[in-house]
Amino acid sequence: MVKLFERYYPVRRILFFFGETVFILAIITLVFLWKVGGDLSYLDDYHLWLKILFILVVCQISLYYFDLYRFKPGDNLFETSVRICQALGVASIITGFAYIAFPQLILLQGTFLISLVFFIIAAVSWRLVYLWAIKNDFLNEKVVLLGSGKLAAEIIKEIKNNPDCGYKVVAVVANPSANALVGSPDFRDLPVYSLEEDLLECVVRSGAEEIVVALDERRGKMPVEALLRCRMAGIPVVEGETFYELLTGKILVEKINPSWLIFGEGFRQSLPRRVAKRAMSIVCSAIGLVLTLPIIIIVALAIKLDSPGPVLFVQERVGKDGRVFKLYKFRSMRQDAEKNGAKWAAQNDPRVTRVGRIIRKLRIDEIPQMWNVLKGDMAFVGPRPERPVFVERLRRKIPFYDQRHTVHPGITGWAQVCYPYGASDEDALEKLKYDLYYIKHMSLALDLYIIFKTIKIVLFGEGAR
Repeated sequence: MVKLFERYYPVRRILFFFGETVFILAIITLVFLWKVGGDLSYLDDYHLWLKILFILVVCQISLYYFDLYRFKPGDNLFETSVRICQALGVASIITGFAYIAFPQLILLQGTFLISLVFFIIAAVSWRLVYLWAIKNDFLNEKVVLLGSGKLAAEIIKEIKNNPDCGYKVVAVVANPSANALVGSPDFRDLPVYSLEEDLLECVVRSGAEEIVVALDERRGKMPVEALLRCRMAGIPVVEGETFYELLTGKILVEKINPSWLIFGEGFRQSLPRRVAKRAMSIVCSAIGLVLTLPIIIIVALAIKLDSPGPVLFVQERVGKDGRVFKLYKFRSMRQDAEKNGAKWAAQNDPRVTRVGRIIRKLRIDEIPQMWNVLKGDMAFVGPRPERPVFVERLRRKIPFYDQRHTVHPGITGWAQVCYPYGASDEDALEKLKYDLYYIKHMSLALDLYIIFKTIKIVLFGEGAR
């Protein structure tokens, strides 16, 4: 696995991305050389490479925004080909506008359009190769699960649901006395060894490269000597909770204990990090307010014309260290939306106005919160702030819930870009798993990645209610 932006990616996917980068560079360069009659002296001009780099970045960002670097079960060739054409079509439009604004970016006339034809062929072919690699477990890391309870079942389910995760469970070592779930569908088709067998021999026999300790109960049941023997033989051993975190980008709150948080890595909030994060939040919010000023005016007028009531909706939320502050949003519901008490928005919520439905879908209702960021109540990126009435209930029901208040809340966050809108206590638990992961790995790189993903969600109107 390779760590980028505080996330782990399979080596196979990194190779795929860089392989496509090489293809795009090669296609543009070869088409350009064909247009100039094979004169290699042009390649000495660094301006040429800047122009090619511009095309490369636009194309790969477009492919990313059309989900062409995420592979899901059920992807078919026709759907993938259509999305590739759409992505490169958008890249053509962006490039066209850029050429009008900055003519100096233009390569020889027709070079980009001719290259597009070869891009499409190469992109489809390269994805066929990649899907073959996934199907044949190419560059998958093989693991043995030590444990056969709920944690082991959760890990197996995550790997099965994401065939591009870079891992394959090749065997399970079960503890018959620890409420084993070996007979369940999650463990179907997997070789199962007994904890009484030689663990090192089981690992070697299965061809595994790593052991994941996924025992639900470890006191008195941890085969310390067997694990030590495997470790001394050069086989990595990793905790199930840590492996789950690496695999999913969230922390399994139900399974961890305080010592896992206390002695684990991460959760660094040094002064330089806090200053850099605050500076980035101020810059992003100030630029955001200036750029969205026309949208703010239009939305304010639309809200006033659509329904009676104020343009802005002011609500108390819980911020850093449990401090309550007033959060600003564009009003998207009727004035009497909470006459029966506080509740989360639901799918097709009748309280949402006509304009409200649009601005919620496009996340425009969150724009006024940039003022909260400038005031210091919030950061640009962080866990979403909840209302005091919900926080009081959730902190009683969900372990470690208050730990999300150790950082400033944000306009967008890791939970928001990884999990759909939630309106239940169960959803709050899932979001907390992502929030704790964010707090543990908080960095400028991760913040920039979240902002990048947020733009994608806003453009495609995903997740809102």
